[in-house]
Amino acid sequence: MSLTIVITKTPRQIGTLFFSAAYYLLLAAGVLALVYAGAVVMESHRYQAIEQARFVSRSPAATPAIPVEGSVLGRLEIPRLGMAVIIDEGVSDNILRRAVGHIPQTALPGERGNIALAGHRDTFFRPLRKIQAGDAIALKTPTGNFEYRVESTAVVAPTDIQVLKPSRDRMLTLVTCFPFSFLGSAPDRFIVRARLVSYSPQ
Repeated sequence: MSLTIVITKTPRQIGTLFFSAAYYLLLAAGVLALVYAGAVVMESHRYQAIEQARFVSRSPAATPAIPVEGSVLGRLEIPRLGMAVIIDEGVSDNILRRAVGHIPQTALPGERGNIALAGHRDTFFRPLRKIQAGDAIALKTPTGNFEYRVESTAVVAPTDIQVLKPSRDRMLTLVTCFPFSFLGSAPDRFIVRARLVSYSPQ
């Protein structure tokens, strides 16, 4: 005669097992998210360091008249904010992870019109939360250096594309998400408008 013992778990024990499994799954997901975020930050810093070093010695002859997506256009500097970042052509996710992006169909450095640049609020454009009217902005390219003066800032809806419209004046528009402290996909856009005040060729 054999004796069979059946062990059943109470609802309380099942609940404890479920929450333990959920805890470890969430912990693993959190660790993976941190590792990924760290890798993205390291990649962007490495890209910036390499391209900043190359930019110093880049000759005007090596700069294409019509930039291709992902190519380096120049460097954006805001001295009061201690900000210096490489500008790439395009605004794909991959580009904005590693640099500030030039918005296609807007003017290029050296052209008359409205140059529009986009960047993430939680990386390269985070210092913009402290920008003020009158701040100097330098846009440096292999062919020359452009200095702008901030005229205004504004918060607009993502659908407001008026800020990207062509201009008769030589303007610079910086675009990032807003609010700066928002978690997730931010609902608005923060806009900086600056006017060209001087140009010095290389």
